[in-house]
Amino acid sequence: MRTVFKTVLAVMLGAVVITACNSDYSTGKKKGYFKISFPEKKYQLFDQPDYPYTFEYPVYANIIKDTTFFDDKAGDWWINIDIPAFAGRIYISYKAIGPQNKFDSLVRDGFKMAYKQHVEISTGIEESRILTPNSVSGMYFDLGGNTATANQFFLTDTTRHFLRGALYFDAAPNADSLSIVNSFLRKDLEHLINTLHWK
Repeated sequence: MRTVFKTVLAVMLGAVVITACNSDYSTGKKKGYFKISFPEKKYQLFDQPDYPYTFEYPVYANIIKDTTFFDDKAGDWWINIDIPAFAGRIYISYKAIGPQNKFDSLVRDGFKMAYKQHVEISTGIEESRILTPNSVSGMYFDLGGNTATANQFFLTDTTRHFLRGALYFDAAPNADSLSIVNSFLRKDLEHLINTLHWK
């Protein structure tokens, strides 16, 4: 009886060992992201005739006139700064302060655009006051979480000029995968802000 039991046990143990050696065991792959190569930081001047502002923007970006908005005069000075290497776009809109575009209303709109559709998704919105060496003032909005945009700002002289900017990507919002690119391009936004001059 003992010999039969030992034989059955040996056969079962052998079957387990053979099966274990042939099974596909996998621990799963960790989530990862592609390595991104960043270009050297160099800038060029945007200074077009009839535009009420100038600034410096990256050499790896292209400026395209925005034709998708309104037929009013403000639309004449709206541009997009495309950054093809990162599928990014900085939307720049401009309005002249006056009877139709009151300063208080433009500021309210600037805050509304930063918070609209983002406040429920965002893990937090940090506001920072802007005052540049060129005496341009405004507000910078740093949005956390999986929002459509992590960087927005507006700039003004409070009497004549009001410019708003927002960085978007042609990709699904994912704060983890976009954080390194957002950090890289934030420096370009800061450079644009600090070199902006009103005409």
